[in-house]
Amino acid sequence: MDDIQRTRVLEALAEAAAERGTANGVSTAELLARAGVSAAAFHELFVDRDACMLAAFELAVERARRRVIAAYGSQARWLDAIKAALVALLSFVEEQPALARLLVVHSMGGDEQLLRRRAALLRELAEVVDRGRHEGATGREQPPIIAEGVVGAVLTVVHNRLLADASTRVMDLFGSLVSILVLPYLGAGVARRELSRPAPRLRTGVSVGPSHRSDAPAAGVRLTYRTTRVLGAIGDYPGACNREVADRAGIVDQGQVSKLLARLHARGLIAKMGDGRARGAPNSWRLTEQGDALLQDACAVSSASRC
Repeated sequence: MDDIQRTRVLEALAEAAAERGTANGVSTAELLARAGVSAAAFHELFVDRDACMLAAFELAVERARRRVIAAYGSQARWLDAIKAALVALLSFVEEQPALARLLVVHSMGGDEQLLRRRAALLRELAEVVDRGRHEGATGREQPPIIAEGVVGAVLTVVHNRLLADASTRVMDLFGSLVSILVLPYLGAGVARRELSRPAPRLRTGVSVGPSHRSDAPAAGVRLTYRTTRVLGAIGDYPGACNREVADRAGIVDQGQVSKLLARLHARGLIAKMGDGRARGAPNSWRLTEQGDALLQDACAVSSASRC
């Protein structure tokens, strides 16, 4: 019962702060009324209001971290992992806006202990971003302090957008934020391309590994290992060109991947993006709803075969 009451109080604090635009103006009496707990119960759970604020911050961190770590760990490449983690974080902001605002915005007005905890969290994020310096695309490794600046820039954009309009769809920031994240590590060319790439879809199914295949026919296509890898490459990296699809799917023969892409396109499983792209520009692929459903089925078959 204590856990239930505790969560109610913490969520009540986040909701009140979101309505008021600040956590500092929320009184203990208002929290008790919102959460439906007694003063005695509150003081059994928290030493004071600052302790409650810190606990609410930790609740927001826990819920966001669970999503972000799972998304980041689902990808082998740093760029893909960063993008998946960002999608997970922005999804959290949209689905749990009160806790997200407490995490990003209202925590800045906390006491010294909360500010130290917030600083420690920012260092954790910077360590993850700093792994990008080993990609080496810019010709030299960037100093670790660059990652601190990148994390600060991304959170400032999200912070400002949340303050400007409570109804903002922060997922619309995805391409711009990815561009900020990758610019120091992968260079201006990659950063520019990422601006227009849509957010990858968060997947709950497992990835199809090298030793698995699905033989379930759909849309006239027999899902061989290679076909599944191509669909997975496009699903994980929407906007990929033929060369990028081949690289991610592990296909050396460019002619082979071009033929396979043409077949998948003809069967309505993938579609070209950017109808207004310049003449001679490379193809830019995305999954259709049918292609995405087929890939999810393949992942489910692969998962079942492991049991």
